[in-house]
Amino acid sequence: MAQKTTSKRHNMHVKKGDNVQVISGRDKGKVGEILQVLPKSSKVVVKGVNIRTKHVKPQQEGESGQISTFEAPVHSSNVMLYSEKEKVASRVCYTFTDDGKKVRMLKKTGEIID
Repeated sequence: MAQKTTSKRHNMHVKKGDNVQVISGRDKGKVGEILQVLPKSSKVVVKGVNIRTKHVKPQQEGESGQISTFEAPVHSSNVMLYSEKEKVASRVCYTFTDDGKKVRMLKKTGEIID
């Protein structure tokens, strides 16, 4: 009997467009916006963080090669939501508004993100 594969839902504490601060690794302390979220591998791409260089070979005759730079993904556990107003990184908690909508809130500042 063939084994049935089920796809798991990967919930993440950050979304595309969030401002985050890197809390570990070579780029510790850097603040940037999330450009892309990769939920299957629990990684995020942050603007200006984890910059890598790639050497691109020339495609046509006579064309010269190039060195391109791009942001590589970092694990989502290495980033924390960042408050621009208070200039502080904080954990996220979930709360409900008066009209019953579930929203994300920063624990340190009480600032509502969504």
